[in-house]
Amino acid sequence: MKTPIAYLNENDGTGIFAFGEGPRFVLNSNEELEEMQSFINAHKGRYLFTTLSYDLKSTIQGLSSKNKDNQEFPLATIWAPESVVSIQHDSIKEFLFGSSSAQKIKFVNSFFLTKLNPSPLNANFQARLSKKDYLQHIEQLKYEIQMGTIYEVNFCQEFYAENVQIEHPAEVYFKLNEITQAPFSCYISMPDFEVFCGSPERFIKKQSNKLISQPIKGTSKRGKSKQEDVGLKSILLNDPKERAENVMIVDLVRNDLSRIAKKNSVSVDELFGIYTFETVHQMISTISCEIEDSITFTDILKATFPMGSMTGAPKHSAMQLIEKHEDFQRGLYSGSIGYIAPNGDFDFNVVIRSLIYNTKNKYLSCPVGGAITIQSKPEAEYDECNTKVQSILQGMNA
Repeated sequence: MKTPIAYLNENDGTGIFAFGEGPRFVLNSNEELEEMQSFINAHKGRYLFTTLSYDLKSTIQGLSSKNKDNQEFPLATIWAPESVVSIQHDSIKEFLFGSSSAQKIKFVNSFFLTKLNPSPLNANFQARLSKKDYLQHIEQLKYEIQMGTIYEVNFCQEFYAENVQIEHPAEVYFKLNEITQAPFSCYISMPDFEVFCGSPERFIKKQSNKLISQPIKGTSKRGKSKQEDVGLKSILLNDPKERAENVMIVDLVRNDLSRIAKKNSVSVDELFGIYTFETVHQMISTISCEIEDSITFTDILKATFPMGSMTGAPKHSAMQLIEKHEDFQRGLYSGSIGYIAPNGDFDFNVVIRSLIYNTKNKYLSCPVGGAITIQSKPEAEYDECNTKVQSILQGMNA
């Protein structure tokens, strides 16, 4: 049996690497959310590496889905690994949990050796949704916005490959990371799944009694020169559509956090920040609040999950329309990966720019999405989605 692994890579030379068998909680039904909190409570004082499927919304928001589930990813997993180490420049800095041994050091070093020569993926991806159908859905969603049902919605489509054999999954992760170079990048290896994530987005972080959320809304391609790059960043910052998308999600996050925040503690720390990544520029805002000691991890999930940047506003209505118009269950895509530290602090990303691989049925999924507002132009939205996904898919096969 393969050794379970979680590697959370900040792409600044630092990261956290977890490995080895340990207690594991898997949520597969809609009735066990409190059991998740019980597992967390029972393993207080340990590192808990966690995946949260977008479809956990069915439990939290009282929704359901009849769309096909090709990923078959669990609603949630929590794993207390045998060993956790901090990483500095692809080497062990220190053991954070578990004792050191020559065998463990060899295992970690061998993982990072795969970074040296990652091979192409060679997967034949296809879009589940035709361009014609995509454009029709965007028009229909714009009609819903015009009628006042929603203000904004994140509409996604799936690119997928079947009968994919991945012999060296760590190489696939490092290949993706060469392309994305993102601060919330991660690799998860579980018994039935491999997850290759190049996310630039934080969902939520807890530091003592402070919560921080950093939604991304607004995307621009990178320029071919420094001068063009500067111009594209300026265009993104001043684009009325992108600013409208961003501020609507900021308001949604403020509303979510206010459900659990101390009175008058919700704050917008940064609005319309422009950040540059390997393949795109992004508009990111930062919202924070303070919470009482009694607020639990699942209390926070109930108030904030799924993240507004991947749903739309109002959140419940947007999610209903997502189920109506999308033709697949998102699974881990649009969900979150992160860890809970022994002291209860945590940090979770948004699973975007990612490949999710079911090792049993050899199914590889790479969804992509974008925010739709009344100002959206269907052709432009289609092009933006393709810009995002093709930079990954073409790069992975190169």
